[in-house]
Amino acid sequence: MYSSESLRLPSMGKNPSRRENRAEQNMFSPLTTGVLLLIILLTVVVRWGLIDVPLERDEGEYAYAGQLILQGIPPYQQMYNMKLPGIYAAYACILAILGQTHQAIHLGLLVINAATILLVFVLAQRLYGAMVGLVAAAFFAVMSLLPSVQGVFANSEHFVILPALGGLFFLLRALEEKRQGMLFVSGLLLGLSFLMKQHGAAFILFGGIYILYDQFWRRPVGWQTVLCRVGLFSLGATAPYGLTCMIFAYSGAFDKFWFWTFEYARTYTSQVPIRAGWSLFKAQSLEIIKSAPLIWLLVFIGLIAIGVDQRSRRKSAFAGMLMAFSFLAICPGFYFRPHYFILLLPASAILAGVSLGVLQERILKNRSLVIKYGCPLFLAGICVFASIYQHRNILFEMTSHQVARAVYGLNPFPEAIEVSRFVRSATEEGDRIAVLGSEPQIYFYSRRRSASGYIYMYALMEGHRHALKMQREMVTQIESARPKLLIIVNVPTSWLKTRDSHPLLMTWLQSYQAKYYTLVGLVDIDQQNSVYHWAPDVNWPPGSPAWVAVLKRKNGL
Repeated sequence: MYSSESLRLPSMGKNPSRRENRAEQNMFSPLTTGVLLLIILLTVVVRWGLIDVPLERDEGEYAYAGQLILQGIPPYQQMYNMKLPGIYAAYACILAILGQTHQAIHLGLLVINAATILLVFVLAQRLYGAMVGLVAAAFFAVMSLLPSVQGVFANSEHFVILPALGGLFFLLRALEEKRQGMLFVSGLLLGLSFLMKQHGAAFILFGGIYILYDQFWRRPVGWQTVLCRVGLFSLGATAPYGLTCMIFAYSGAFDKFWFWTFEYARTYTSQVPIRAGWSLFKAQSLEIIKSAPLIWLLVFIGLIAIGVDQRSRRKSAFAGMLMAFSFLAICPGFYFRPHYFILLLPASAILAGVSLGVLQERILKNRSLVIKYGCPLFLAGICVFASIYQHRNILFEMTSHQVARAVYGLNPFPEAIEVSRFVRSATEEGDRIAVLGSEPQIYFYSRRRSASGYIYMYALMEGHRHALKMQREMVTQIESARPKLLIIVNVPTSWLKTRDSHPLLMTWLQSYQAKYYTLVGLVDIDQQNSVYHWAPDVNWPPGSPAWVAVLKRKNGL
């Protein structure tokens, strides 16, 4: 359907002359490189302006786990959660290289995002030509920034799609150039995407199925070749996880690793009914489409285009299957959280680029070069500008505090920074603290370890069979550690209590804090300006329904 020559905008005429091909290559190769660099540079500039945005709680979890890794403490030993350890290792690398600050984390995201933009271009260019690659790169750069997918924050989905796109690029090269060794590299990269988060398994599945599709499409089917290719790919895809299991088995932490990443993860993904999940999907997808309506219109046109295309079935099959498996990647558990949709963005951006490629090939094919290439790029520029202008307040005008509020409401993400400053001043390096709430970023900011492995309250408040045991274990751990400070977070989204939540933890907390702790800090959370009260100028009750209380252990107890 489209030419895939490197770094040139493809000729779409039926029988382009050699002179026309040479003219287009000479004209557009430098332009392509320049436009791609401009897209990346502009994205870097926007993200640089947002680098000081406070960490949200998932970022806090990854940062705290990375911090512990740098201290020689493996995941699941002193902090528990169901995420696979790849994201923790990635954060540890960022912290080791750039420093242990929230600005360093967002600088790391800036680099990850720039590399992903480049890979979106490379993959789309290989499939459909440089013009489609540029459009796809620009659309992905914008969509991955938008608040509708919480794109400003370094969620694990950013770390999933980077190796996944690399793996898919090597997959295409391996199949087109018949280089079997690249299938192992492809599988290895896709295996790394799974190690970042379980959702990456969908991209491994896509890779394996596409290998089979490609082989059966070629005919005659060489079964020996099929087995060799699938075997090499599978070996690479399973290597990262297999090595991880061996490391945890050797360290003696395999039981906790397996419980949290498999047994509890399986329980977690079985709690939302399909009907409720469908409602969540409709609501969330509508918000995402509204955030960039012109781009998503082009995505739908691109879907139709590959569906009716009869001249390039392999490319259409790849793009369509990538979109289908990207959708599958956001479905586990039917939670459809905003940042899950980042997994959809590379495929969506490529499809949007395809729609403008169709405009170039079918409608403008007999026009001059300026019109043939200028019109699609101009339309892409309008879509990009409209999306950025729609969100100009968050991207350019708001302070970092206001951005956190606009995206996450009254969650105490800005307040965690100030609370952590007080924690550091009121404790020594070896002291333990306990956060009763789901705000692990406080541990990271303050550089103090948790008195319990439970850094989130969510698992303890859910209605599964493990919840009561988890609450009892947390109580035992806190009582044994005797933390110097208790930080109690009274924000509903920090607990997510339901009618099925067991009351043991809350009942215990009331008596425990009254007996052993005294109030030394209180934060009244406000949409605009939160009010901080520190001892001796702190009084109860709080003046806001959302608050954070800091309590210090009484002397001698």
